[in-house]
Amino acid sequence: MSKQARTFTLEFERPLFDLEAKIGEIRQLAKENHNVDLSAQVDYLSLQAEQLRKEIFSSLTPSQKLQIARHPRRPSTLDYIQTITDEWVELHGDRTGYDDPALVGGIGRIQGRPVVILGHQKGRDTKDNVARNFGMASPGGYRKAIRLMEHANRFQLPILTFIDTPGAWAGVEAEKLGQGEAIAYNLREMFLFDVPIICTVIGEGGSGGALGIGVGDRLLMFEHSVYTVATPEACAAILWKDAGKSEQACNALKITASDLQRLGIIDQILPEPKGCAHADPLGAAAILKGALWENLEQLSQMTPIERKQLRYQKFRQIGIFSE
Repeated sequence: MSKQARTFTLEFERPLFDLEAKIGEIRQLAKENHNVDLSAQVDYLSLQAEQLRKEIFSSLTPSQKLQIARHPRRPSTLDYIQTITDEWVELHGDRTGYDDPALVGGIGRIQGRPVVILGHQKGRDTKDNVARNFGMASPGGYRKAIRLMEHANRFQLPILTFIDTPGAWAGVEAEKLGQGEAIAYNLREMFLFDVPIICTVIGEGGSGGALGIGVGDRLLMFEHSVYTVATPEACAAILWKDAGKSEQACNALKITASDLQRLGIIDQILPEPKGCAHADPLGAAAILKGALWENLEQLSQMTPIERKQLRYQKFRQIGIFSE
């Protein structure tokens, strides 16, 4: 097992990874020794691996799902864009002097249909994460996003957004540049657009940073993604003055896709291939593309007035409960 592989293996994934490594070693041994038939042993261990995978990924705790959502090899916005689009042109800048690398967007085609796509972009390693500010967008990022969405609305292009951020950048400089105003402006304007809007939580959806591009007709979510009002660490620090109680916060916040669908906050859960998206990025992209196209076809049958009413009612009902 390579050092790099260990670095990207979560603790609860380790038994599965070790078993798959053993299967690989046996296959290599059989390849080097043509007179030795090890196919029965490989088949037996492969069945064990499949059963172990089902057991692990069918019983994940909210805290473990958060770890998967933050996995450094989990497909990012640009990974999905490059896989699901026929053509793609990235657009830069908010027209006021800033181009935030933590939020990317542009124009593309999916199955020949032109769309505007935008989303948060994290890095693959520490250097890239620093450059992307760990996917935490600045006011310039949200102003770039609304510029692209206004372009989409003007030219009648559907809007697809991919959410993957622990939250908006919370630095003093961000506040000076109007972080709250930028996000609030996006929220208001997204309710008014005539075109179809489909938002998908592909990893970690956190706080107002997620909502800044999260108002849509449909909200989709990968099954091991999380969507929350605040990071569990921040919640634990606020409620119990102890960030170490983040696991307790994970359980209390109802951050998983199944919880959020039950609460009526998300519309559709997208299954992840082979247990998780980082194990099969191309498979995850195929699932995402199919879901986006299906929802886009349905929304395109509606009038702009019907879509805006749907959008309004969707968010108006969030938080309604009966004692």
